[in-house]
Amino acid sequence: MADTDSKEMGQPEGTIDYEKGVASSIDEDAMKLAEMGYTQDMKRNFSVWSVLGVGFSLTNSWFGISAALITGINSGGPLLIIYGIMLIALISTCVGISLSELASAFPNAGGQYFWANELAPKKYANFASYLTGWFAWWGSIFTSASVALAMGSALVGCWQLGHPDFVIQTWHTFVAYQIANIFCFFFNCYGKTLPTVAKVTLWTSLISFTVILITVPSVAPTHQHAKFVFATFINNTGWAEGGIAFIVGLVNTNWSFACLDAATHLAEEVHQPERMVPIAIMGTVAIGFVTSWFFSMSMFFSIVGDFSNIAATATYVPVLELFYQALRNKAGAIFLEVLIIATGLGCLIASHTWQSRLCWSFARDRGLPGHKWLSRVDPKLDVPLWAHFVSCVIVAIVGCLYLASLTAFNSMITACIVLLYISYAIPIICLLIKGRSNIKPGPFWLGKFGLVANCVLLIWTLFTLIMYSFPYAKPVKASNMNYVSAVYGVVTMIMAVDWLVRGRKSFRGVGERKSDVTEVLRRTSVTGSVR
Repeated sequence: MADTDSKEMGQPEGTIDYEKGVASSIDEDAMKLAEMGYTQDMKRNFSVWSVLGVGFSLTNSWFGISAALITGINSGGPLLIIYGIMLIALISTCVGISLSELASAFPNAGGQYFWANELAPKKYANFASYLTGWFAWWGSIFTSASVALAMGSALVGCWQLGHPDFVIQTWHTFVAYQIANIFCFFFNCYGKTLPTVAKVTLWTSLISFTVILITVPSVAPTHQHAKFVFATFINNTGWAEGGIAFIVGLVNTNWSFACLDAATHLAEEVHQPERMVPIAIMGTVAIGFVTSWFFSMSMFFSIVGDFSNIAATATYVPVLELFYQALRNKAGAIFLEVLIIATGLGCLIASHTWQSRLCWSFARDRGLPGHKWLSRVDPKLDVPLWAHFVSCVIVAIVGCLYLASLTAFNSMITACIVLLYISYAIPIICLLIKGRSNIKPGPFWLGKFGLVANCVLLIWTLFTLIMYSFPYAKPVKASNMNYVSAVYGVVTMIMAVDWLVRGRKSFRGVGERKSDVTEVLRRTSVTGSVR
């Protein structure tokens, strides 16, 4: 399909005008997608900045640290956060490299489940892909639930700070959780605005970070000494072993660098995804490390008095209490917390984008019950509306568990980290079995460095699967038990039942997709697929 405008402007055929964000000739991205067995159902409205916006807004490391700052202190002190960020950032770099290599070689909205299907031995390809897709989707659901809880807690905490006689009840936070989930639902209901929303949330996060970073330490009446910030280890977990306490607390820091696969699921909504998606992933890690490390250091220096007073705040939002003690002004503290809430809402919007794309792409290959509806893209709204709606409904249902048990709900936060790591590990294992030299690499390929990154990812996945299952504190009681193993069991049971009843017969694996390629290519070449 020729484009006369591009010829008049002197652009070669087959190139992409990135200023306008459209293809100037035959859509090469759509043809590459057709060669994988998929039609171009989504418009490529995203730029590299908006994809980075979704990726960073979701991972949003400094926001994650703000939500878990004092929790981490009790399980290792400032030493845990300051050096834990360095450790997790290094591991996340290896995770990012591993994901970027595969996203560059196989740019597809299915992400890790698609890679597993392409790389696994033929006999096990469908099952490996099916497991990966379910683990990834449940990981995204639990992530959205954890962010919505952080928003609910922050909203209720702000109200309590302004109304000291107000006593926070569990149902208050639950209602705020549901309001945040519903509010952010609507931002993902219209495709054309999503790239703009993504860029706005990126800049909202960075501006909020800058304002807080400058304001709090500059107005705090006193400051902690360097030894407290860089060399203080605190263990209030009951674990006699300091190393176990450190690992238990590391869960909170690790949560701040989770969800690095988000950009991969926008591969069919950006031009040249084999280049743009890796940029977004690695950019997310880099910005996340810089912002979270400096934010943590700044906040620790700004703690006024004993940190235990902050941890015991009636708002149940320690960072809000930290702001209040530093500024000595309720309105100022609430304003800074509102900046965090705005950032968190952007994070939840990005999480909804991510989970809906995971659900939609997996449903295209009949990986989920109700796939006929979940795989539909609304032609007017240009979004997978059913996938988005169902995912958000499940997040709302998961929130009901908070009313029954805070401890059980917190176990799902741990589950979101480990389930996502497992979904990354499966395609990496398949890659190593197949042989890194036996696939056609994309523009982002690091050779031996990539192999090292793959090994680090696998080792860390095994480590988190075991160590993050330890109880949060001792002596172990029903109120502080880590129920994450039960969460794994429930998720695995749901997958097993669906696989035996429906999935093993209907899941569209690599074999069926390859047989569909000729027809998909024909339809794509006829329609042109310039979207």
